[in-house]
Amino acid sequence: QGQLVESGGGLVQAGASLNLSCVASGRAFYAYAVMWFRQASGKEREFVAGVTRGSGSPRYADSVKGRFTISRDNAKNTVYLQMDSLKPEDTAVYYCAAGGVVTSTPQHLANWGRGTQVTVSS
Repeated sequence: QGQLVESGGGLVQAGASLNLSCVASGRAFYAYAVMWFRQASGKEREFVAGVTRGSGSPRYADSVKGRFTISRDNAKNTVYLQMDSLKPEDTAVYYCAAGGVVTSTPQHLANWGRGTQVTVSS
């Protein structure tokens, strides 16, 4: 596994959209599951969405189902998180992580990016 770099965060108003990107260096990107987690100030890191290796079947936390869409482009070594209808409670630092399978347990993962800040104002 190589380095993971997130981008696309920012400050938006409630109801707006953002598209986060997670770009991976290294080979065999298609062989890894990739997940997005988020961590709000003073709270634990929580699972947001994940996409399986290969063709990329998605999984979502209940809190974002119907609003967020995860996808991957193996040719670009990139996983995207399209976030629509953003709410103030979506405010957090968003991290991507890679592993063998999609997991909602951050302690199971060792390869993380540095994160990108998403702030949603009311």
